[in-house]
Amino acid sequence: MKLSEFLCKKAISVDLKQKTKKEVIQELIGLLVDADVVEKKNKGKIFDVIIAREELGSTAIGQGVAIPHAKFDGMNKLVASLGISKEGVDFDSLDGEPAHIFFLLIAPVDSAGPHLKALARISRLLKDKFFRDSLKSADSTKAVLKLIALEDDRIS
Repeated sequence: MKLSEFLCKKAISVDLKQKTKKEVIQELIGLLVDADVVEKKNKGKIFDVIIAREELGSTAIGQGVAIPHAKFDGMNKLVASLGISKEGVDFDSLDGEPAHIFFLLIAPVDSAGPHLKALARISRLLKDKFFRDSLKSADSTKAVLKLIALEDDRIS
């Protein structure tokens, strides 16, 4: 599974504006609403299930990366948004460092396999420091998509 298969190209921000964990999650969900892959009426419910997941343990995996995610019964396919915060956000990371790169995943309730594969794929790609640094310094959605396409092809 490649990142480009579930990342919504219209739901990418290279300059997240929000400064707190909850605000960033809302902003990332908002990107999916604006891209018409999540219904506006579900925004609050999706936020609630993602926050419930965060309460089980932070999805900030360290090295400046967070992957907030949840399953939601109103979804018919796996989708993701991507946000980059230049300043970084305290996301209760395992290493205590602020998160700069955020992939928000929303999956259908019955999609355990694809959901786990997507999480594994993101984690695998973001282990590479050069890739993380390149994403953090990207100045446009086009640049992000090019980086992701190159990395997706490199790590098959």
